Amino acid sequence: MAGASLLALLDDIASVLDDVSVLTKVAAKKTAGVLGDDLALNAQQVSGVNAHHELPVVWAVFKGSAINKCILVPAALAISALAPWLVTPLLMLGGLYLCYEGVEKLAHKFLHRDGHDAVGQPPAAGQVSGGRAPAEAAADDDRRAAASASHLSATQRTATAPGPIGAPEKDKIKGAIRTDFILSAEIIAITLGTVSGQPLVTQLVVLAGIAAIMTIGVYGLVAGIVKLDDAGLYLSRRPGSGTLASWARKSGFGILTTAPYLMKTLSIVGTAAMFLVGGGILTHGIATAHHWVQDAAEDAAAIPGVGAVLGALTPMLLNALAGIVAGVVALLAVTLVTRAIGAARGSKPGAA
Repeated sequence: MAGASLLALLDDIASVLDDVSVLTKVAAKKTAGVLGDDLALNAQQVSGVNAHHELPVVWAVFKGSAINKCILVPAALAISALAPWLVTPLLMLGGLYLCYEGVEKLAHKFLHRDGHDAVGQPPAAGQVSGGRAPAEAAADDDRRAAASASHLSATQRTATAPGPIGAPEKDKIKGAIRTDFILSAEIIAITLGTVSGQPLVTQLVVLAGIAAIMTIGVYGLVAGIVKLDDAGLYLSRRPGSGTLASWARKSGFGILTTAPYLMKTLSIVGTAAMFLVGGGILTHGIATAHHWVQDAAEDAAAIPGVGAVLGALTPMLLNALAGIVAGVVALLAVTLVTRAIGAARGSKPGAA
């Protein structure tokens, strides 16, 4: 009897694990788009910090993200069991905050300009070889890579000396953790919809698994992206005169040249993702808007020749437009309320 009970228990465990594996794969596919936005947003959020603080900042955001998941997973299970009607309003509030943050970022950039973007300029096409023999051009490339690497290393040593994390970087960490909370909430909600109707243990394991994969995967990639210039510096200083060493130095020089443009691109993509994700949450939460977006996408997909492309782009563009409009309205509302509160405080008796 004991042997039969043990075998039955093992069979139940294997069945649960099989269900967990299948449901985790399904949930991962459904949340892949949001994970891409999460990666772009977080890489953009932690860009521009002191080179010596990049990994500590990413680590701090990673810990904050892990805390977010520890809050969201049990909260999602509790809300879905006790008050499932709250899921959509809470997600919409988070989506509205994303849209507000995106518009605020653009407003700060364009209305408070105080300098130019520091993006490295690539070497001109004619400056690499200059019409010389290939061997001379290759040697010159090596010298240019070494000189660039030495200059960057010296700059990093003098301008980015190690020290405690400053207030601007702490603000970046807090902002990244807030943004992560909203994106994580959406991913948890999508995952919860995938496992709805399953036993509680299965739901908990799948949610915890997705949360762990998402956190480790996203911030591992973010750490790699923000340290890409260091990898380029290491390769550009590779010693040796062989072909492999020369190729490594050229690759390092190429990474050093393109890394600023990659970070600039991630900044743009991250801001766009705020509107795409936030606007998508808002339109999905409003039945009329959701059906209108779907109808527009179907009409666009029916156009001969370009229907497949337009059918995919139309909902993205409409969601982004909705996100921009919602963000502008939210920013205006916050600005008006802030000024009204400030005026009320200033008008109090005895105010300076």
